[in-house]
Amino acid sequence: MCLLALTALLPGLSMAALAAGDCAAGPGTARVLEVDPAGLEVGTKHFPQTLDLAEGEFVLTFDDGPSAGTTPMVLKALAAGCVRATFFLVGTRAAESPALVKRILAEGHGIGYHSQTHPMTLADLPYDKAVRDIERGIASVDRAAYGTATASPHFPFFRFPGFGSSPQLLAYVAGRNMGVFGADLWASDWEPMTPEVELELVLTRMAHAGRGIVLFHDTRLQTARMVPALLKAMKERGYRIVHVVARGVATAATPQ
Repeated sequence: MCLLALTALLPGLSMAALAAGDCAAGPGTARVLEVDPAGLEVGTKHFPQTLDLAEGEFVLTFDDGPSAGTTPMVLKALAAGCVRATFFLVGTRAAESPALVKRILAEGHGIGYHSQTHPMTLADLPYDKAVRDIERGIASVDRAAYGTATASPHFPFFRFPGFGSSPQLLAYVAGRNMGVFGADLWASDWEPMTPEVELELVLTRMAHAGRGIVLFHDTRLQTARMVPALLKAMKERGYRIVHVVARGVATAATPQ
């Protein structure tokens, strides 16, 4: 039923295009997981708990974009693999590339906020300054996606840069009706390495973790070049990709 709802929102997308068995270049999107953003805090690198995932299920997430040089490469690979991911966007980058933000939405991916300027970290800033950076990031992403920013965030998820939160900032984000994503494993793609080395590292960590939220950066060329091989390897290993959406919120709609 979730897949039917998703395909209804994307008229050009068939059920077959989402089915894992029908995607030559990747594992496809195995299922859509609906979550309640209220009080959501997931990812064991940041919180004690994570999403309710079965063995072999992974959620793909990308931080710090969009980037005109690399995000299109990632989107092309995801489309070829029939995979849906979540992109946590930096406000300044979204303002620079609104067409890419609209493309991410139009291609069925999720969007979350990642602050306006990506300070390291928000928790190290005075509270008022951190809140301003969060709010400016929300407004920038919303304007890039829909041409306007309203009092309520358009998107239901937030990720703290560097996972640098505080109890006060977590309470603030929850008060804005957004759930917070951490991660269960990451690619360490802030470190220089070849796509081949990164692929081996990520697959090793996936095998060790067994399931979870995976953190990449779509601003990294090595990651953009690695994604096609990663999706192929995930399919070969029988891994399943889960797309996370907010319960009761329409997703994957083409921006007006």
